[in-house]
Amino acid sequence: QVQLVESGGGLVQAGGSLRLSCAASGTIISINKMRWYRQTPGKQRELVATITSGGTTNYADSVKSRFTISRDNTKNAVFLQMNSLKPEDTAVYYCNAEIYSTYWGNYWGEGTLVTVSS
Repeated sequence: QVQLVESGGGLVQAGGSLRLSCAASGTIISINKMRWYRQTPGKQRELVATITSGGTTNYADSVKSRFTISRDNTKNAVFLQMNSLKPEDTAVYYCNAEIYSTYWGNYWGEGTLVTVSS
């Protein structure tokens, strides 16, 4: 049984920073891509950032130069450093990962709420 658990969300003023963490647990043989998504009420889930097993990163245009995704393969963890936060960054942030346990599966965390006040 594989689980992803996010942490680090909260309330922050515009211009501030937050660091999200996501740890995978269970029987894990390998992890391929890890991603952060976000979603606001009434909107589709939006891909924020991706990191491959080799460390290659990709970002949505709306967060480039402000957010940094990283991972610790020894801890099966992925992080999202969010700087210069804006009210429009307010959303529930979800961790996603491609994990080989007994088979390749696409796993999601339950989400962590980030609220940016103006």
